[in-house]
Parts: sequence; C-alpha cells; structure tokens
Amino acid sequence: MQGKINSVFSSRQVKLHTTLKPVTPFGGLVSLIEFFNTLKLGEVLGRLMPLRYSSPNAIAPEQTLFALIISIIAGAQRLAHTDWLRADRALHALLGIERFPGTDTVRNLLKRFTQPVIEAFWRPLWRWLLLQGWARPADGWSLDLDSTVFQRSGHQEGALRGYNPSRPGRHTHHPLLAVLAEAPLVLHGWLRSGNAGSARGVVPFLQEALALMPDDWKLRTVRADSGFFDQALLDFLEEHSLPYIIVARMTRTLRASAAATKDWTPVDEHYSTASLHLKLHGWSKERRFVVIRELEREDKSAVGRRLIEVPGYTYRVFVTNRDEDPVELWRDYNQRACIEQRIEELKNDLAADGFCMKQFYATEAAFLSVLFAFNLLSLYQQAIGTRSEKHYQRPATLRSQVFLGGAILGNRARKPVLYIAQSWGGAGKHKPLIDKVLVWQKRTSPKLPPDHSPPDDNELKNAA
Repeated sequence: MQGKINSVFSSRQVKLHTTLKPVTPFGGLVSLIEFFNTLKLGEVLGRLMPLRYSSPNAIAPEQTLFALIISIIAGAQRLAHTDWLRADRALHALLGIERFPGTDTVRNLLKRFTQPVIEAFWRPLWRWLLLQGWARPADGWSLDLDSTVFQRSGHQEGALRGYNPSRPGRHTHHPLLAVLAEAPLVLHGWLRSGNAGSARGVVPFLQEALALMPDDWKLRTVRADSGFFDQALLDFLEEHSLPYIIVARMTRTLRASAAATKDWTPVDEHYSTASLHLKLHGWSKERRFVVIRELEREDKSAVGRRLIEVPGYTYRVFVTNRDEDPVELWRDYNQRACIEQRIEELKNDLAADGFCMKQFYATEAAFLSVLFAFNLLSLYQQAIGTRSEKHYQRPATLRSQVFLGGAILGNRARKPVLYIAQSWGGAGKHKPLIDKVLVWQKRTSPKLPPDHSPPDDNELKNAA
C-alpha cells in the first residue's frame, strides 16, 4: 500500500510505503539486554519461578514476567501498554522471545500470585539481586523508611479510604518502602491497604528487609519521618543495635520541653540547636531528643512546628540513639530527601501506581515488578560507570537518552544484524556501553574465586 502526505512547513510531499523489515524504536536497549545476559537473568527467573503451565503452547511464565519488566522499562504505565512491544519483532529477536505475551497473558500470570507464591518467588529473587555487584559504601548503608499513596478508582482488594492529601475520601493503597540511599536500591517493599498508618507493620517489615541483606552488609543508620515515631520500632532498633534518627511527633510533653529549653547552641543567625533527654508517657526508658530551632523569616519558608509559647520560631525535634553533635545529625537526616526523589521516580517514570488489578496480591506482584525493574536499572548504571551521586540518571532519562533509538533488524552472512540509525547515535554510541557491561566485575565473596558461579535456586531459598 502506498500513499503520500504533505509537509507542514514546506510544499514537499513525502511518500508512504510499507517495509517488511522488523523495525524497533528501542534499539538502544542493546546494552541493557547484554547486561541481563551478564546477570543470567533469564536463567534465574526460570529457576526460581514456582508457577508452571501444563499446556505445551503456553508462554513460559518467566518470559511473561520478563515481558512485563521490559515493558515497564520501555515506558508502559498500564497493563494494556504491554501490547506496545507485541509487534516489535526486532526487539523479540534481541530478547530471544519467539512469542511476546499480550496483556491478557500478563494479567493471567499476575492473578496466580498469591501470598505464598510471592514469598516463594520474590524473596529469593530479591536475595539473588542483592548478591550481585553492588558497590558498598565504606561506612555502611543509610536505610530510609517511607510510605506513599497510590490513587485507586474502583473496588480493588485493599483499596480503602485513608490518608489521601490530594483526593480526600477516595480509595487508595498505602505501600511501605525501605530504600538504601547510597545505591540507590529498594531493599524491600510492601503493598498495604489504604487505611494503614505509616508505621503499621513496620517492625515485621524491617525484620524481612534485614533478612534480605547479605551477611557482610552493614547499616550505618536508619532514618524516617514522624509517621514512624513508634515505641515498638524504637525498641526494635535498639534491640538490634541499629543507629537511628527519626522525626519526633510533637506531643504535649515534647512541645512543653522544647518551649522551656534555655540552653541553645547557635549555628548561625537563623538556626540554633539543643539536646535533651526525656521519657515520654508509655515509654519504658529515657531517650535523647535533638531540637532544631529556626527563626521565621519573610523571604524563606521555615520547616517545623510553631509553638504558641515561643512566637517567631519553628521547631523540629528528632529522637535518636546516636551521640553525634545535633548539627551533624540534622545534616545527616536532611540527606533522607533522596527517598522522596526515588518515590517520585517510581511513580512518574515507572508508573508504580499504574499497574492495578482487582486481586490484592496480583497488584502487589506488579508493584514488586516495578521495584525490581528500578533496581536493575540502578545496577545497570553502576555496570556502565555512570551511577554516582553526581551522575545518577533517573529511569525516564535513561529511556530518552540511551534506550530510545530507531533500528532495523536485518541479516548479513545468514546472521541477524541490528542496524541502529546513525541519527540516534548508531552502533558507536552503544558499543562502549556493551564493552563496559562485559568487563563489569560482579561481587563475589572474598572466600570464593572470581569465576564462582551464582547460587542455585535451593541455595537462594535456604538463604532467604
């Protein structure tokens, strides 16, 4: 079939023709696909997948799950968007998938994820991913806890009325996240019902998160906002000798103590700090509190709570078991702002809140797929040498600057060849990235040789 169109800004006509050659807009995924090959991701997914189909014509469940993950990376924001890649035969050849699953196939797979299946599959898979080549900070990881709100329309399981600042009264899910700031890496994630408070289940959640961490990893500190100002969490952290700094909820006792404080240490003309020890009502012990007092100004919005007893100032109070200077603790806590950026990337770049089904655990499996895709992209950036605090690229930036690239699948000497358009950088743009992936050294135990093979599925399940 032929046709023609008229150009917008000239009188030139452009003819339309059909090509039989497979064309893909995602030619830039070649280095990421080679990275997956280096990790042996397809093999691991197949080993750990507890679901099996009896029909000989069924697409393997690990291939269906991988199709969902690659669709998320390519920009899908709903389950229906997985059909974007169904006609991309050039990408299918790169992935080695003969039949790319459609939306119904992906949906039916997610429906088979129950809580036991999630525990049997996702936890060992997470443990395996953490055993790969993550560059560890010398003084340990900073673990940030936070929750967010996923808007829901309909009557999905677990979608209930709860805290919803943008649309009060509407149904939501309220997931809980634990993020290692230096990677960045989502260590653990739970999908929860919309009426769950921020700290609901945080102790068993943190127990699971710590169980996922490799034995030779250590935590430098745990940071959280006032939603996690909970006696049970503080007791747990102290029992396990974990340093923490958590924003305190301004109870009546704390407000009175902050207002009555006289021993202030000036930081500059606007800020002062103080430290005090209190045993709040219902607590079993006395704990240290750090108070940051800020002078209110017309040219800057002050962060903190105003106290009627002390006009002109705002106060922020932290509870901690660390003994550093208040200014150092305050600056440390301010680094926690990166978790807000990670949540924004998960929601805006990878549509973590977009893959929703009626069944709760099917939705949680889709949510975990998004978190897993995020972690893979973070580790990929480390492999190609761009991931650092200064050069970290969010998923949407990777998609636009690296993964997007027009390409045609052809043949040369009876071998498939992907021709990446020169206008998108050509092969010269992506060959250096592939070379970096191939020489990337994955993490191994110092007790093992560098060529030690990855653990099999039984070892992973026992470790988890």
